[in-house]
Amino acid sequence: MTGNPCTLIRTSLLADGLGGEARPDQEVLVRDGRIAAVGTRLTLPPETRIIDLGKTCLTPGLIDGHTHLGLSGDGRPYAEMFAESDEMMVLIGARNLQLHRDAGITTLREHGARNRVGFALKEGVRRGLIPGPRLQVCGRPITCTGGHFHMCNEVADGEEEIRRSVRRLVHEGADYIKIMASGGGTAGTLPGLASYTRPELEAAVHEAHYFHRLTAAHCRATDSMRRAVEAGIDLMEHAEFLNPDGELCFDPEIAGMMAESGIWISPTLQAWTRYGRMVELRERRALLTEAEEQELQRLEARAELRLDLLRRLLDYKGMRDRLVPGTDSGAGAIAFGHLDYDLQLLHQTGLTPGEALVAATRISAEAIGLGKDLGTIEPGKVADLTAFEGDPIRDISAFSRVKAVFQEGVQVR
Repeated sequence: MTGNPCTLIRTSLLADGLGGEARPDQEVLVRDGRIAAVGTRLTLPPETRIIDLGKTCLTPGLIDGHTHLGLSGDGRPYAEMFAESDEMMVLIGARNLQLHRDAGITTLREHGARNRVGFALKEGVRRGLIPGPRLQVCGRPITCTGGHFHMCNEVADGEEEIRRSVRRLVHEGADYIKIMASGGGTAGTLPGLASYTRPELEAAVHEAHYFHRLTAAHCRATDSMRRAVEAGIDLMEHAEFLNPDGELCFDPEIAGMMAESGIWISPTLQAWTRYGRMVELRERRALLTEAEEQELQRLEARAELRLDLLRRLLDYKGMRDRLVPGTDSGAGAIAFGHLDYDLQLLHQTGLTPGEALVAATRISAEAIGLGKDLGTIEPGKVADLTAFEGDPIRDISAFSRVKAVFQEGVQVR
């Protein structure tokens, strides 16, 4: 996707994703989809198209590190959502892509869909048949017999079957490998117990790295977190510290292992806190019934428990620099179009709005292997950009006020 040979984007504020304060009165010159120059009063080639965004803050396009495009996020149980046909899942995914892009998300990871749904969506975007962010897809997540998301149809037990699954997915076009290292929300699975042994996870990592693919592991159980770190998994999803009884219980030893290992972490806070429901109830708090007020109080107490656990993890050296926001959109009642909710939750754990922006741009790009092209506003980078009303460096609510979105320099909102 490329626009005119040169486009100049003017903005009253610019936050480049590198940290620090937003700079006033900036210009970004885009040539052939990439950033050619950044500054004030730039020298313009002939016939440069000028887009003046007025009083907005321009940032790198946001990155969502965890989505399920084929699922509707409408609150139905997995069994009902997976009763849809593959064709309907592709249509649902097309709608979800548009919702996310309109929310300023220009890149996302599709973390597991049935059969070839994820691959079809990526190809549709590549061909320009479907509007949406650029995609990284894992295809089908690898899971054990009866394991979490076994409905996606990539079941593997034992080291050799796991190696075959990795090879199959790579040959089908997987950008990275996702493995379900513990149970999850799928009926019959046990979130507090590990699903794979350390040698099984090591087999996945070895085979994926041989094909130059990164790995991500779904880890809700504390034991699965330990095994994922020991096996060399690149990115850990959820990291809930669940014990076998399903209770949250912070483990300092494993937290120290995570900090020392250099593993990236995507805590997917929306998935545990039901933050969308909390926002809905808070917005009409004066009109709540007694039952709804009690529900809100329960949700807030539950959220605080999860946020406190992440606060303790972020106290370990280096963990803030490896934090990858991810919505888990599509699962449960998590609707697309709200990475802002995750950034608000991260702010509640102690991140400044500016740190939340860096997490959703530069850090996320590095974590998924796209740091050379995405995540900051610098010459040579792809011109994926988002403009907000207000200053997201200072005001976390600005992430909810998207004014413009650019992909490769082309304004798509």
